[in-house]
Amino acid sequence: MKDDAGIKENKKAKNFEDEIFFIKKLLEKNGYKFTKQKRIILKELFNADKHLNAKEIYEKLKQNNIGLATVYRTMKLFNDLGIVKEIAIEGENYYELKIFGKKPLHIHFRCIKCRDIIDVDESRVALEYLHLTKILENINGFDVYDVDIMFSGICKRCKEVLKNSTNKN
Repeated sequence: MKDDAGIKENKKAKNFEDEIFFIKKLLEKNGYKFTKQKRIILKELFNADKHLNAKEIYEKLKQNNIGLATVYRTMKLFNDLGIVKEIAIEGENYYELKIFGKKPLHIHFRCIKCRDIIDVDESRVALEYLHLTKILENINGFDVYDVDIMFSGICKRCKEVLKNSTNKN
């Protein structure tokens, strides 16, 4: 009998295989080949539990003979085609899957201490997010296709570390 982690991993792999077909067709429709390198990079993004920059992707995949330039070119292509969302912070670009990221409406929070980018996806926040978008569309006659909202501050984990280091002094 498989444990829960094994079942979850098999389900995630099946979901990746089921959904990869769409991206392959999107690339081919736009005149690009769906190469082994693109597939490996895409799988890394699909399995990532945080937002990654190109250097982090490269470090995870260099044993697959994927060069840093290939990662940069692929991420630019994926961004241009709307496969990933690029999040620019202090001159560094981080990426998250846009097409099947499972979180279409969310806000980002960047910790100024650990530099993590955290998705904020509580339902109450998402409703306010939709409400704000509708107000902008109605008042200004816009058609909003994408929104980037980034809060900065100190995350819960770093607050605990700061609190504990202050208590020791």
